[in-house]
Amino acid sequence: MPVINLKISGQEDAALAQQLVTEIGRLTKDVLHKKPEVTVVLVSFVPDNLWFVDAVSLADQKAKSFHLVIRISDSTNLKVDKSNYIQAVHESLSAILGGVHPISYTAIQEMKADAYGYDGATIEYKLITNQQKLKTA
Repeated sequence: MPVINLKISGQEDAALAQQLVTEIGRLTKDVLHKKPEVTVVLVSFVPDNLWFVDAVSLADQKAKSFHLVIRISDSTNLKVDKSNYIQAVHESLSAILGGVHPISYTAIQEMKADAYGYDGATIEYKLITNQQKLKTA
């Protein structure tokens, strides 16, 4: 269900990407209660000299940054879950990356269950089908 796009400032680093994906996967499971087997994380790197905060590059600021966008099914988490996730992501990525600029964003996009899905079916269809299976079991 969750699709996560993670942009990291700096040069491409496969080992760092794996470390970040592992941590993001853990937080997504533990804080938002999402299933790891349907969690997708896409990682991209942006050179520090092409990432700007207040029109000054991170290279000039000697800082790191990230931008994480996670798409989840609408109304599947409480506000406190989402707040805790944003805080946990910032703390964890700051610890891993070091020197993280405070203007590093985490965004949670809630997708309507009838307009979001995988394996060729919407989340809404999967929910209804699973409920029907439970009733007949």
